[in-house]
Amino acid sequence: MYSIYKITSHPTVDFAAEELKKYLRMMMPECGEIVISYAPDAKSGFRLGLMPDFGLATDEAEDVELDDIVHVDTDAEGGILAGSNPRSVLFAVYRFLQENGCRWLFPGVDGEYIPMQDVKPTYYHKMADCRYRGQCNEGAEFQKNMMEVIDFTPKIGLNVFMIEFFNPKGYYNRYYNRDENPAREPEPISPSTALQWKRQCETEISKRGLQFHDMGHGWTAEPFGLTSVPTESGSQYVIPEEMKQYYALTDGQRGLFQGKNRPYDTNICMSNPVARQIANRAIVDYAEKHQNVDYLHVWLADQFNNHCECEECKKKTPSDFYVMMMNELDEMLAEKGLSTRIVFICYVDTSWPPLFEKLKNPKRFSLLVAPISRDYTKAVKQDISDVTYPPYQRNKNVLFTDVNQYVKCGIDWQKMCRVRALLYEYHFYVDQYLDPGVFHFAKVVYDDIINYKHHGLNGLINDCSQRSFWPNGFAFFLYGQLQFDTSLSFEALLEDYFSHAYGEDWCTVVKLLEEIGAAMDVHYLSGKRSADLKVGKRYNPAVAEELKRMPEIAKKYNDFLQAHRVTPMRAQTIAYKLLRYYMEYCEKLSFALLAKCRGEGEIALTRFQELLADFGRHECELETYYDQFMMGFALYHRIFAKMETAVPTVEQQ
Repeated sequence: MYSIYKITSHPTVDFAAEELKKYLRMMMPECGEIVISYAPDAKSGFRLGLMPDFGLATDEAEDVELDDIVHVDTDAEGGILAGSNPRSVLFAVYRFLQENGCRWLFPGVDGEYIPMQDVKPTYYHKMADCRYRGQCNEGAEFQKNMMEVIDFTPKIGLNVFMIEFFNPKGYYNRYYNRDENPAREPEPISPSTALQWKRQCETEISKRGLQFHDMGHGWTAEPFGLTSVPTESGSQYVIPEEMKQYYALTDGQRGLFQGKNRPYDTNICMSNPVARQIANRAIVDYAEKHQNVDYLHVWLADQFNNHCECEECKKKTPSDFYVMMMNELDEMLAEKGLSTRIVFICYVDTSWPPLFEKLKNPKRFSLLVAPISRDYTKAVKQDISDVTYPPYQRNKNVLFTDVNQYVKCGIDWQKMCRVRALLYEYHFYVDQYLDPGVFHFAKVVYDDIINYKHHGLNGLINDCSQRSFWPNGFAFFLYGQLQFDTSLSFEALLEDYFSHAYGEDWCTVVKLLEEIGAAMDVHYLSGKRSADLKVGKRYNPAVAEELKRMPEIAKKYNDFLQAHRVTPMRAQTIAYKLLRYYMEYCEKLSFALLAKCRGEGEIALTRFQELLADFGRHECELETYYDQFMMGFALYHRIFAKMETAVPTVEQQ
């Protein structure tokens, strides 16, 4: 009979003990009841606690609260499952289970691969190579999925979950209003429901001891009488008259940037000390009321070339004023006795490092490098010694497409402000949908993680759909596992995931996806193979011969996929089901791309709209893994919205 003893008293250790019990009983259904007790002096059974409780050194960690060390030393009947902090104890449990054959391939119960076998003696000791490993909500989210994804996060080695905005109703709207899916009936939710759900998410994040990162955009809206919550029925936002003086002067007026009805797109007048104080006062108030927040993100507006053009603002760069604002915020937080960690962002206009200002208390701050406009067909380089970037020009900048320029900016920011930096990436935002073959995209994720670490950037938070498992979770599995241990090879991670997801025939699935990748080339979908840029980025009639292979591929593998409709392992049944649907999706997408490559823009758009309507019928069954909104948003805006034609119109002539 197995016993579990908690050496350390902490809610996350309590949860870790319950998780260990659950999976041990699933692995060994006849092992009997497993009793969990708090017993600091226990010498037998499975003992869970902090490493110092077992006399284990944590010297390798610079900060035991932030750095995750996992220590597993067990025999067949029990042993030590320890960590540098309570969250790491939970990681130790999952690592012990992983070493004993368990895998979490997708979020939710159906994604669990739990073998039925006795546990074996296990030794594992490792400090995570990246301090920050996580994701931020994006796409079209629904609450059941949010619960499953938060639960899934530590199981693949991630330790950060971020929720953006005061109220994330905009993300929930995309799902419950059925944006991009005409096949489903809308079910609108209220702002209060979205806010309650955010608090529920926070509680689940806390239960697992994950780092909770909060907010981001919005500080140029709420403190000034506006809201970042989407309005109903298209009603307009109105800046309170007394607040207009604090907004950025652009195109000769102060108001919402370009008249857009999205307040968080508009910057404030950064040279105005009262404007900075209003924003900072709101940040301090939020920090005081929300002390469950581990890192509070303070970002500026979500647009570029929109900074104030008044004479005072012209005297310094936005980044200089940003640092001034952070220094003032630090003083205000200190006056309140708040130790809140603040994250500020190297993003659009603040990608350029400051020229004059420096942080006075860099220990409070972390820099977030956000390569929003980068090219995702190319990974970060290891050698960036020859990389340069142009000087900042107020409201006349062209955003970088070379990710290495963003890295260089981040390094220069660090030198100027003596601040630690991490990445805010967008791998699982829209570009994942531009590589139907999966592997090129996954290799970019792999190389990025390795080389970001090489350049001293300590981990990634991905702005991503929480349903980035289409057609499988390989890239996301890689994202978690590799940040914990950057010594893992791409090939080993691929075999690990695919052999568990698809069983003994996993190599056939790899071949299938490679053939899809050859027929639907990522470089073509990304606009890199145009035969005539005057017509359009995706005009290339020769690509038609490649795309025509997609129906043949679907037919070729149909019998194989039908033979794997049901497998002994539920997670594998799900994996093959997703592949069957994926073949249908790729075939219909190839029809739209066929028209696109020939310059038949309107026909391509019609076929794409048919794909949305037709394939949207499946979303109910696939919604844990597949985000119809993000797919539609990505492919429409990147590919099908542009009406290129091979035959010049009268206007073009």
